[in-house]
Amino acid sequence: MKGIVFTEFLELVEKKFGLEMVDTIIEQSNLPSQGAYTAIGTYDFTEMLSLLKHLSENSGLSIDDLLLTYSEHFFSVLADSYPDLIKKYTDPLDMLSSIENHIHVEVQKIYPDAELPTFEVLEKTDDKLVMIYKSSRAMYSFGLGLMRKTFEHFDTKANITYEKLASDGTEVKFSIVKTNG
Repeated sequence: MKGIVFTEFLELVEKKFGLEMVDTIIEQSNLPSQGAYTAIGTYDFTEMLSLLKHLSENSGLSIDDLLLTYSEHFFSVLADSYPDLIKKYTDPLDMLSSIENHIHVEVQKIYPDAELPTFEVLEKTDDKLVMIYKSSRAMYSFGLGLMRKTFEHFDTKANITYEKLASDGTEVKFSIVKTNG
């Protein structure tokens, strides 16, 4: 997993919970990296799982809720750091439906060894998008948060629902319908 995911996560933890919480979860996680991350480095996903687990235990928030909060922060980082990825789009459904064939292609150019989830579009109309998320990391809540922030970015409303196709969250069907209010 790319270091930017770790550095931004710890920055958010510090902002929301304080530096002491960052120190606590790093210490409790017993990380091979010892919590020393660089944005361009690559680290084992198990480190993120350990940090999330310990933050959940210490904050009382579920891992899914933490991932939702983190994804909102991360969307802002992406929008600020890589504005051209978003500027190309005028509609959130168009942007989301192009994750696999445009956005992830661009991300791979920046981070060639990034392991990204896949998104298979099953149905797309002007007002609806249905797609399948697949990832061994089961971070669909992170994806859900990014989807929500995409609609917020475009000042558009949507009803986003999901169905776990695999009980462990490694395969999830998202249904997104634009709404008027």
